[in-house]
Amino acid sequence: MDEVIQFLTEYGAIVLFTVILLEQLGLPLPSQLFLIAAGGLVGAGKMTISLAPVAAVIAAVIADILWFELGRRRGGSILALLCRISLEPDTCKIKTERAYARFGLRSLLFSKFLPGYSTAAPPLAGIFGASYARFLFFDLAGAVIWVIAFMGLGQLFSNQIEQVAVYAAEWGFWVLVIVAAILAAYIVYKYLVRRRLIHRLLIGRISIDELKQMIDAGGNPAIVDLRHKLEFELSPFGIPGAVWIAPDEIEQRLEEIPRDRDVVLYCS
Repeated sequence: MDEVIQFLTEYGAIVLFTVILLEQLGLPLPSQLFLIAAGGLVGAGKMTISLAPVAAVIAAVIADILWFELGRRRGGSILALLCRISLEPDTCKIKTERAYARFGLRSLLFSKFLPGYSTAAPPLAGIFGASYARFLFFDLAGAVIWVIAFMGLGQLFSNQIEQVAVYAAEWGFWVLVIVAAILAAYIVYKYLVRRRLIHRLLIGRISIDELKQMIDAGGNPAIVDLRHKLEFELSPFGIPGAVWIAPDEIEQRLEEIPRDRDVVLYCS
């Protein structure tokens, strides 16, 4: 245990910088736990209070600048890639777009507290043409708020964290097994939820070819484009004759959907 504390005392800022940089780039690492642990070491007087938070903020901003630039250069394909590798690929895109549509660049102030949105917010800012100056202002402020919040939490409970570390050192290998089991159970749960959702959707799904055959045969279905406003702006193309209704407006515009024809809904 003493060797671990000594290592973190000497290299804690480097470890924190590396973990946060990799996590903000998209790897599934528990950066918040590292921030809390760093705060605990600061509270115990075993890590320099100025070095650790600065390293954490710099790492987060570097990663965000990279995603921002990719969003500017590659557009919506970057957001689609991030959502495909997330644990919630079916809802990731619409959640991130709704958050950005509601708060804009201000969402960077709290984005790092929202799982899934932390990595998606910077490329969204780039996709919609935010200036570098405004992006860096909100992103830096958000990174500082995030780091202070979690390191402050660790510093507040530094005594309890030190006791947990002692118990962890005593249990050793079994701590890793328990943490790995909890993480695996969470991933399996999210996978099963997604599979159940996909199964429900497939029951009432119609393919593009089937829709074309229906139209060619004179079926005259009512087609409703349910893409979010930001998605529609990114790709303003749709099926001819479709009525575009934003998801948050559907209740107010129900009268526009015919009741005497087959209704086909589609989104992103």
